[in-house]
Amino acid sequence: MRVVSGKCKGHPLKAVPGQSTRPTTDKVKESIFNIIGPYFDGGLGLDLFGGSGGLGIEAISRGLDKVIFVDIDQKAIHTIKQNVESCRVKEQVEIYRNEAEKALKALIKRELTFDFIFLDPPYFKQKLEALISIIDSNRLLNQGGRIVVEHSTDVEMPDSIGDLELIRAEKYGITAVSIYKYSERMNEEGGNELV
Repeated sequence: MRVVSGKCKGHPLKAVPGQSTRPTTDKVKESIFNIIGPYFDGGLGLDLFGGSGGLGIEAISRGLDKVIFVDIDQKAIHTIKQNVESCRVKEQVEIYRNEAEKALKALIKRELTFDFIFLDPPYFKQKLEALISIIDSNRLLNQGGRIVVEHSTDVEMPDSIGDLELIRAEKYGITAVSIYKYSERMNEEGGNELV
């Protein structure tokens, strides 16, 4: 596992010890960023199931200003800290040990909104629709932003969740990637503002 492209290109990344966390392969990571990027001119990201930190660090390497990492697993938090340190991007991150829904509530209180939200939960804990509904109803995603969902291929993601629509779905072996954004109608109406 390594950083695929950008300012940290080639940097090796440690994996979380044990079997509970499944890191995104470099091939899948590269495919994701080719779809949503491949490079960014600033912006804020949220990696809600941080794991080893691979997706968020890749996003920083490719130009995001900052990424907030969340994971419930202490070993994952420790691994993210090590990887952030070795890639020298410590100034561009916040790292929290928390459960996903509680973390979203805390971010809502802070009135933060994100350009990219990465959801890559352990495959046996699928709460994806519920989490995306929270993101949608609280307008945590910026207009023009993207939610990148990684899940197992036997999980069918809906075409829309609230005002968010599925714009791309890809399969890579046992891994599927679904990408959501606000519908064009929402963008035209400027409906993605906090009311």
